Amino acid sequence: GYDIGMITAVRAISKVPLIASGGAGSLEDFAAALDAGADALLAASVFHFGVHRISDVKKYLSGQGYSIRTNTTV
Repeated sequence: GYDIGMITAVRAISKVPLIASGGAGSLEDFAAALDAGADALLAASVFHFGVHRISDVKKYLSGQGYSIRTNTTV
């Protein structure tokens, strides 16, 4: 998953938008990064290798009560 400790530490000292990048493997990893304070998320391998689809991640996060952008199609 994402480096939750680092996200939490950076969020504690900074209010600038924080984008978590690298490490997502499960749907729960995306939620954990948001819970730790990330404002946005990057992921690549899980999409490139077909582990998850972007629409699946958005559906999961929306179902968990997270605010997501819905104006894009994937």
